[in-house]
Amino acid sequence: MELFFKAFVSLFVAIDAIGALPFLVGITKNMTDEHRRSLVYRATASAFAIGLVFIFGGRAIFEFLGILETDFRVAGGLLLLVFAIRDLLVTESHQGAPAPKRVGIVPIAVPLMMGPAALATLLVGTEQFGVTITILSFILNLFVVFALFSKAGVITRVLGEDASDAINKVSSLLLAAIGVMLIRSGLVGMLNVHS
Repeated sequence: MELFFKAFVSLFVAIDAIGALPFLVGITKNMTDEHRRSLVYRATASAFAIGLVFIFGGRAIFEFLGILETDFRVAGGLLLLVFAIRDLLVTESHQGAPAPKRVGIVPIAVPLMMGPAALATLLVGTEQFGVTITILSFILNLFVVFALFSKAGVITRVLGEDASDAINKVSSLLLAAIGVMLIRSGLVGMLNVHS
């Protein structure tokens, strides 16, 4: 249960669904609630398929490229740390970002649901927590994301832009800590292999 909780939280902060809500509302503001819900449903299904490809194909890619699990922990940790630092230092909200001309599976499935940080977390999670726990935490996270994104307009109005930004910063701080933890565990693994 503890491993599942760690896997769930790691992926939850990597996806950062709450922080992405203002951006989602901004790019779908001309849609009806029904149209937005349909789009979020299709995007969630696409994100699930993309995540499964990374979960099951990640190990084969590692073997083909000669990448060790400790190498990816360090690389994944650095990537999460960079994304977290970027989010912590950026002061403007997602809502100020220019809306894409065409809204569909992109950018909602990728990169909002399955961005680089989430994909890196999935790949590292299979090594750290096991495939079964990673998949279960991934499915639960997608249910949460679907629920939040389906009610994005209502949630953003209730929370307000400032509260949403504050939650985003806290998520980024947690993501930075997870990144540092992955780097540390990767380096310790490398030292153990070479000692």
